[in-house]
Amino acid sequence: MNPLLGVFSLVLLLPFSAAGFAQPPVEPRANRISDVPLQRLEREITRVTKTAGGTFGVSAIHVESGRRIAFNSRERFPLASTYKVPIAVQLLTRVDQGEISLDQMIALKPSDLHPGSGILATLLNRPGVVLSVRNLLELMLLISDNSATDVLLRLAGGPETVTARLRGLGIWDMEINRPTIKLIADQEGYSLPPEDEWTPELFKRLYDATTPESRKAAARKFEADPRDTSTPEAMVMLLERIYRGDLLKRESRALLLDMMERCRTGGAQLKGFLPSETAVAHKTGMIGGTTNDVGIITLPEDAGQVAIAVFVKSSEKEIPERERAIAQIGRALYDFFLFQPSTPSLAK
Repeated sequence: MNPLLGVFSLVLLLPFSAAGFAQPPVEPRANRISDVPLQRLEREITRVTKTAGGTFGVSAIHVESGRRIAFNSRERFPLASTYKVPIAVQLLTRVDQGEISLDQMIALKPSDLHPGSGILATLLNRPGVVLSVRNLLELMLLISDNSATDVLLRLAGGPETVTARLRGLGIWDMEINRPTIKLIADQEGYSLPPEDEWTPELFKRLYDATTPESRKAAARKFEADPRDTSTPEAMVMLLERIYRGDLLKRESRALLLDMMERCRTGGAQLKGFLPSETAVAHKTGMIGGTTNDVGIITLPEDAGQVAIAVFVKSSEKEIPERERAIAQIGRALYDFFLFQPSTPSLAK
């Protein structure tokens, strides 16, 4: 047996009980033959983790049957841009409550332009830019625009409010603590001056003043920081609740899933080895040695949906290698849930 299996074990769990805890499968020894596909999946995940480097975590649930896969799923990982999913949930909660409107217009100022912003980097070179909440939400979820994210995080009520929303849902192993600008500054190892001094030129000067050694030290500290982290299990719990429709009104749920399905980043990750027509509503995240992809995969032939979170941290491998590993995990789980329907022994 591979020695890694002593540390990272893959578990197939049954649906959660009313008390909220997964019940272990009860399976007679005579039916152990049904473990073979799970053992093959375990070997495949273990093999793939070596190619990605660092630490790997996977959680997945077949929404309709409740069958769950867990691989190092209770370890904390930096969320990176996948934390934009809970931000969107809290923002749309405020929309549902009538506190803000998707058509509300937001005037952007120069200090709102933060690193990791594509379209807004061009727009904010011109004064008087005003965008709707809906526009900003699309920029956050489709191209992972960080400026749009930090504006929406303020509108959502701030990090503490987003985390409080998660706690209200019974999700304890996910934290939202900082806007992206502070998260990036901490990861790269520089301190930010007061907000009214922020400009793209300032961010470049601050970064240029760091050294490779200081950036490495900052990256190590960042990856040990519990802020803005999640377990794969907690993320899948949130994704499942989004899909089931008990978090948001019907229109907001449909809008969120539509935007996630149109996500333009991460084509080589969860979607990388899936059939081209597969619908995947997802959100990627990448910073330093972290590469993540989380989302909901729709299986063909009415076989249901799989909510999945794949996290990689502390990897020194090149990004394409990490992405390929995530794609391989995505395909392995797709095949497992599609071709291994639930059996009586696994459904108890």
